[in-house]
Amino acid sequence: MSSPPRIIFAGTPEFALPALDALAGWQPPIAVYTQPDRPAGRGRKLSASPVKQRALDLGLQVRQPETLRGKVALAALAALKPDVMVVAAYGLILPPEILAAPRIGCINIHASLLPRWRGAAPVQRAIMAGDDKTGISIMQMAEGLDTGDVLLQRETVITPEDTGGSLHDRLASLGAETLMDALPGALEGKLTAAPQDDSLATYAKKLDKGEARLDWREPAWQLSLQIRAMNPWPVCDCGLNGQRLRIWAAQPLDSAHDEVPGTVVGYDRDGIRVACGEGLIAVTELQLPGRRRMSAAEFTAGRNLSGARFTGRTD
Repeated sequence: MSSPPRIIFAGTPEFALPALDALAGWQPPIAVYTQPDRPAGRGRKLSASPVKQRALDLGLQVRQPETLRGKVALAALAALKPDVMVVAAYGLILPPEILAAPRIGCINIHASLLPRWRGAAPVQRAIMAGDDKTGISIMQMAEGLDTGDVLLQRETVITPEDTGGSLHDRLASLGAETLMDALPGALEGKLTAAPQDDSLATYAKKLDKGEARLDWREPAWQLSLQIRAMNPWPVCDCGLNGQRLRIWAAQPLDSAHDEVPGTVVGYDRDGIRVACGEGLIAVTELQLPGRRRMSAAEFTAGRNLSGARFTGRTD
């Protein structure tokens, strides 16, 4: 291109920050779209999104429409004469006329290897499913849910230690790197997009807090995946002696038993061993209401958990 590309960036949460930073260091966006300030915290005070805060720090123009539907929103965006709109977890629906407004359309950073895990929670669903890898897809946006042609993909291994939080952060960084590998070629028309195979599509529905309640009848390996995926949000929970406990970390143990699921079969400084529908799980980090997170060693100090039973979804 003879003149610098005119880039609009659209994103809202922390996942989008590495991509915004990368663009700002290469060709600063002419405008940054992000969701309106929302009430947050105990005081429910209006709070700016992470993307808005970073964009203002970078001296970029910020726009916060409630919707991108309608003639007013389209005219405002089209007036910028963008070459491309880069989207990363924006959170608002882009209608067809917005998708078609930039010269080469809208490009999305999606945190999975499409067509696997289309939808809102690909990071957590990949862990919960026991996938051994995931990655980033740079996608030409279309009207369907993450159905557009793929410009470039990069993989990363899901390790046994990965949580929803650690994998999110790694994919955010990988997303920025992959975007910068793809965008120059896309702008110059040198990158060919490949259609997705819809027959291989799986869907990553939005996480619900109700899913965080543990069901001790499940196999230990499945509960371990659930606990990892839901750390740091919404965090798995269960009950003990009438109190709600949050379970931050646990390790599955391939041990046979004949106890009722949820029963504590032993504990030491390395973990609280709990009977599951299949095998045992060693709870290694947990949290009482209003208290800080603590290790199993801290939690069990001075407590007698012999024969105690953790309650769950069906109790």
